Amino acid sequence: MNDILLYHIDEALLVAEKPAGLLSVPGRAEGNRDCVVTRLQAHYPDVLTVHRLDQVTSGLLLHARGKAMQVALSAQFERRQVGKRYEALVQGLVEEEVGEIALPLICDWPNRPKQKVDLELGKPALTRWRVMARDADTRCTRLELEPVTGRSHQLRLHLASIGHPIVGDVLYGAVPAARVCLHARALEFAHPRSGQTMAFESPVPF
Repeated sequence: MNDILLYHIDEALLVAEKPAGLLSVPGRAEGNRDCVVTRLQAHYPDVLTVHRLDQVTSGLLLHARGKAMQVALSAQFERRQVGKRYEALVQGLVEEEVGEIALPLICDWPNRPKQKVDLELGKPALTRWRVMARDADTRCTRLELEPVTGRSHQLRLHLASIGHPIVGDVLYGAVPAARVCLHARALEFAHPRSGQTMAFESPVPF
C-alpha cells in the first residue's frame, strides 16, 4: 500500500502507520487526492477516517470499518478515552523534566493552515510533556507528549510557544531539517465490539 504499514485489521477497525509527508484525508485541491484513507480504501472499501495526523507527522492512525464502527470509535476520542503518546525532537534544551502547556488555539485565517494562540477567542488546549533525553551537542531535547485535547497543530504550536519548536517545523519557527520530528508513537483504545483494550506502539524513525 505504498509505504503504509498495517499493524492490525479485523472486521471492525484497522490500525495503520502513516509516513511523514502523506495526507491523512484528501485535500481540497484536485492534486491532493492521494492520502492514507484513499490508499486503504483501494484494498478495504469500507474503511472510514476516525482521526487525523498532520501531513508532516508520521505514526499510528486508527480507522473504522463501516459507519457504525466510525461512530463508536469517534465517541471514544470525543470522551477522551483514547490513550495517545507522541514523541518529538525539539530545538533547545528543555530545563524542567515534566510540564503542561495550556494555551487556547484558533486558526490564523490570513495564514492558514497555521494556527495561533488566542487567549480570548481560542479553544482550550492542553498538552502534557516529559523529557526523555537531552543532547547538549545538538542542543535538542527528546520529549514524550500527551495531547489531552486534540486541536489542529496543537503539539507543534504549543511547543513553539514555549520557545522549543519541533525540529524541522519551519511553519512554527524551526530551522529547516530533513523532516518535522513528530511521531504518533502509541495508541490505546477499547475495541468497539469486544471492549478489549487494544494497544499499539510504533518505532520512532528519528
